[in-house]
Amino acid sequence: MIKRLFDILVSFCGLLFIFPLLIIISIIIKLTSKGPVFFRQKRVGLNMDIFKIFKFRTMKVNSDKLGLLTVGDSDARITKIGYFLRKSKLDELPQLINVLIGDMSFVGPRPEVKKYVDLYTNAQKVIFKVRPGITDAASIAYRDENVILATKIDPEKYYVETIMPHKLKINLDYLQKRSFFSDIGIILKTFKVIIK
Repeated sequence: MIKRLFDILVSFCGLLFIFPLLIIISIIIKLTSKGPVFFRQKRVGLNMDIFKIFKFRTMKVNSDKLGLLTVGDSDARITKIGYFLRKSKLDELPQLINVLIGDMSFVGPRPEVKKYVDLYTNAQKVIFKVRPGITDAASIAYRDENVILATKIDPEKYYVETIMPHKLKINLDYLQKRSFFSDIGIILKTFKVIIK
């Protein structure tokens, strides 16, 4: 209950505070590339319900049809402004809307697309007992995931066989120890990583 109240209050205040920034980023996206401002993608959330995540669009239209993973900083599908938005994590700001309406929380396992969720074991699907989050310990550990994938011959295979299982292990460990204060700690670590 405290976690949800925190999510509602902070996401609402956050959206009000950064509203001018959201408008500026939206205008820049529209002026520099064709397509919508937001990228809406189906993700699997609480109780395995499907929801659409809000992100600023950082890639050319329909790029997700060429592959769901972003590989390296030089992925040709990423727009010029998209590179900056991804690097600074500003593309994630619209997810405050998802937090406010209850699809997501500030801290929780990052929501995945159904294609990869279908590969989870029943034991791994326990993570769907909590709301997915904007950030989690696994995201911090794999903050350079796209750079790692760029070094692999088969990025998707490496993601499915190595990165994804390790992320799920981190998230399952989180579920065992989670508390309001541990969530605050993950939020602070996330800010520290972004600033660095």
